[in-house]
Amino acid sequence: MLIRRCKGYELEKAQPNTSEDFFNRSEVTFVEDGNEKTLHVLYVRYFDELFPSFTPYEQDPIFTVGQREVCFKDIVALVCLLKNPGFRHRKRVYINSEKEFQCYFEHVEFDKLPEIFSAIEMNNGYELKSPLLFIKQPS
Repeated sequence: MLIRRCKGYELEKAQPNTSEDFFNRSEVTFVEDGNEKTLHVLYVRYFDELFPSFTPYEQDPIFTVGQREVCFKDIVALVCLLKNPGFRHRKRVYINSEKEFQCYFEHVEFDKLPEIFSAIEMNNGYELKSPLLFIKQPS
């Protein structure tokens, strides 16, 4: 699987009576078997305030690769895909449970995430050989 893009953004109200401004969307675009696909993860924006409690990151942006500042919302869909490779067959995932959201970040090798973003910036993609390379294995 070739990971091409990872980005996240805050949704804005389309109409006054909608609740989009309570949510963020994170996207990961990848190529598998010659087909480009994008996984969209919609989650409650409030979870962005909690990430220091379940990740090693203390502030946003969480790290910088080249000229790009990578924010927490940029890694959410990527982490979900790494933790649940079955998501590659889905277009959208909605997470509104704080516990479910935090579970995706358990045992992730956070120190390896910058190499994905570096390859995307430098080489236009990162060849993911196995999602297990980004998950801490029990010793």
